[in-house]
Amino acid sequence: QVQLVQSGGGLVQAGGSLRLSCSASGRTFSNYAMGWFRQTPGKERDFVATISWSVGRTYYADSVKGRFTISGDNAKNTVYLQMNSLKPEDTGVYYCAAVRSWGSYFSRDIDYDYWGQGTQVTVSS
Repeated sequence: QVQLVQSGGGLVQAGGSLRLSCSASGRTFSNYAMGWFRQTPGKERDFVATISWSVGRTYYADSVKGRFTISGDNAKNTVYLQMNSLKPEDTGVYYCAAVRSWGSYFSRDIDYDYWGQGTQVTVSS
């Protein structure tokens, strides 16, 4: 059983930066793909970024490409989402997710088995 615990988030002005963290217990990430998704009230959960831990491949939604970076720290069993040049439309509840993988990454939320508790990110204009 994998448990994901998120930290980070909060309120920031447009143009600012935040870093989200997602730490796993129960497993190491070495054979997992990790993803970040965000959700706003009344809307579907949208893909943000994903990383295939074993090969280090990353993939981003077009809306965040060049501004967000997903990365991982094997020693800490933690994945990060560094968010720069934040915009008001980046506001939402951000979730990290994990699924067993051997080199692939996934951009659909239905492909993931484990989820963090979610953390609020609010970007003011």
